[in-house]
Amino acid sequence: MKWLITGGCGFIGSNLADQILNSGGEVALFDNLSRFGSAENLAWLRSRHGDGLRHFQHDIRDTVAVSAAIAEIKPGVVAHLAGQVAATTSLENPRMDFEINAGGTLNLLEAVRAHSPSSIVLYSSTNKVYGSLERLTYVESELRYDPRDYPNGLDESIPLDGSTPYGCSKLSAEQYVRDYYRIYGISTVVFRHSSMYGGRQFATFDQGWVGWFCQQGLGQQHQPDREPFTIAGNGKQVRDLLHADDLIRCYTNAVDHIETSKGQIYNIGGGVKNSMSLLELFRLVGGQLGITMRFRETPVRIADQKYYVADTGKASRELDWQVRISQEEGVDRMLQWCRQAMERAR
Repeated sequence: MKWLITGGCGFIGSNLADQILNSGGEVALFDNLSRFGSAENLAWLRSRHGDGLRHFQHDIRDTVAVSAAIAEIKPGVVAHLAGQVAATTSLENPRMDFEINAGGTLNLLEAVRAHSPSSIVLYSSTNKVYGSLERLTYVESELRYDPRDYPNGLDESIPLDGSTPYGCSKLSAEQYVRDYYRIYGISTVVFRHSSMYGGRQFATFDQGWVGWFCQQGLGQQHQPDREPFTIAGNGKQVRDLLHADDLIRCYTNAVDHIETSKGQIYNIGGGVKNSMSLLELFRLVGGQLGITMRFRETPVRIADQKYYVADTGKASRELDWQVRISQEEGVDRMLQWCRQAMERAR
């Protein structure tokens, strides 16, 4: 089966491409290489799978380029991962955020409708479509917040309330994706993601928090007298950690079960067992490194969620998918990847 992966040189895209190629599938990548680390990920993929790996170096906002790629490849599956991924960036430039996330997604859907209507389209959305979740009642403990009424996490019935331009643009995009199934019969699937992490992730201050704080811990281990890093808020905000290997199985399972999954939306994350606050992550990372991580608080980010953990029951039932990699194993792997990346950069 042929796959076209938009954002294919990013963190998830490069891992997904590697897995599909290792399994004997065909992959083409669509990525403008604007994100830090994407060129290195492309070189890594070519070192493993040959220089002939097809790469379209274009922007998802380029209607003509998107249409031409779909028309040429006519993929069996499109994994649409390209996007503007940081809420902070969306606050600075909401128009760019909308044009990439909503406009770029519409470009892709129209190209599929015109040139490859039998393609399966998998869309990477976000938990930010649920807004700040301030309406929930929280229990605050020493290290974390927990919602009083959702012991198994949040399922797909939670009311939508996109906040920040990022949340609004992703919500708009996913509604188009779903409606192209209902109106045009395109086999689309939407995944609402939380905190994804793993190898090939070049984390930054505003995206990829597990990797970013692993980098900070390694930096303090190497330089014990360096300045404390900063966090937004008190560190008790909770997310569920999902390793890239588990995420990729979710995508491939959705394709295997497309007669059930088409037209559906799934909350995808590590679940309650793999939920962790920043403070809990610092304890885990610090314990593995033999240090106490030092930080200072700054104001809470606009529309930040005190808690988001996915109830993955629907995906488990319909996609035959479960999380296999624990947060302890996953963070250990993340530390190894960050250590290697920092050594290469020196």
